[in-house]
Amino acid sequence: MSQPLRLGIAGLGTVGMGVVRIVRQQAALLSARTGRDITISAVSARSRDKDRGISLSDYAWETDPVALAKRDDVDLFVELMGGEDGPAKDATEAAIAAGKHVVTANKAMLAMHGQTLAEQAEAAGRALRFEAAVAGGIPVIKVLTEGLAGNGITRVMGVMNGSCNYILTRMETAGLSYQDVFAEADGLGYLEADPQLDVGGIDAAHKLAILSSIAFGTRVDFAGIELEGIERISIEDIRAAADMGFKIKLLGVAQKTGRGLEQRMQPCLVPDTSPLGQLQGGTNMIVLEGDAVEQIVLRGPGAGAGPTASAVMADVCDIARGFSLPVFGQPATTLEAATPALSVLPAPYYLRMGLVDKPGALAKVAKALGEAGVSIERMRQYGHADAEAAQVLIVTHKTTRASLNVAVEAMEGTGVLAQAPVALRIEHL
Repeated sequence: MSQPLRLGIAGLGTVGMGVVRIVRQQAALLSARTGRDITISAVSARSRDKDRGISLSDYAWETDPVALAKRDDVDLFVELMGGEDGPAKDATEAAIAAGKHVVTANKAMLAMHGQTLAEQAEAAGRALRFEAAVAGGIPVIKVLTEGLAGNGITRVMGVMNGSCNYILTRMETAGLSYQDVFAEADGLGYLEADPQLDVGGIDAAHKLAILSSIAFGTRVDFAGIELEGIERISIEDIRAAADMGFKIKLLGVAQKTGRGLEQRMQPCLVPDTSPLGQLQGGTNMIVLEGDAVEQIVLRGPGAGAGPTASAVMADVCDIARGFSLPVFGQPATTLEAATPALSVLPAPYYLRMGLVDKPGALAKVAKALGEAGVSIERMRQYGHADAEAAQVLIVTHKTTRASLNVAVEAMEGTGVLAQAPVALRIEHL
């Protein structure tokens, strides 16, 4: 049998300890499947004295993750600290420079520095793998780089943040407000230390940027993503969408157009009978469309110790087998600079607005839409005997966001709006 593959693990939180458990508990299975033993030489974390439920006395301890990355008895550096810069990036670059392979779950670091790190790793002849960075236990990176390598990818879309999906589905099933469910999710530990990373769509957008690069052969372009979180979604929107046969999801969409690479992370309506519409709780789902395979749907846990550690170990096993692949599926030097394109492809939209009780108010809204070239597919008005404004819901025929913005701006000048309109794109699968 070959020499053991020796790991150095930086970051001993939920995922890091999940990796330690798999290496310990599945040692014989890992050896049988890779043809070599996989062992842990050394570890690093902020606190050495913390009780993690497993003794780490068999492993050398490094306070500095950069020192861990440079150790002679480490062949593969596993980066599970997180953060787009700082120790995570410094240690990753040190590992590559020292001739080590790297496996990471760090989506933020890859979204911001993926091109540079890929070029460094490929120039050094080292692997940089990151299955765990996107969608937890779902093997979407492997599917894109290997399983669909013969496809021209036409669209990537999906629910990529379980915390947001939990909030939106919990609002619907319990009839609670956004503020109430946000507080509940925060209390349960479902949100990041900075909740804006979740509810603001930033975490999911990091993942979308990575998938876009692989799918379309472009350099990672997080800055080119149209980004909107779920903070404005109300229980009224949830109920209205359900009444019309839709569910609201924080949806990531990437596709190549004649104008460039369109990347969006924003709340959208999807049909309630679609796979995405039926997705509940903290589960993730990625939909991939290719010219040969047409459409495939991947569904699974997007976070957690077991699923994410499973994804980390998938990369570790590939490296143990000697499997080699460019970081983003093709040599980093061949990746094209992305040309960001704002969403110009027409789609139907959902509009919710409050109208003051004035004669002709609805006619003025319809006129603003018509003059902007936006036609109404259906409209509903809800009673307002005990409310200050009538709630009006409109679903448009296909239009562009630019045309809709013109219409909304015109509405705001009519004096009939009691509340600013909420506009959400409707995506059909």
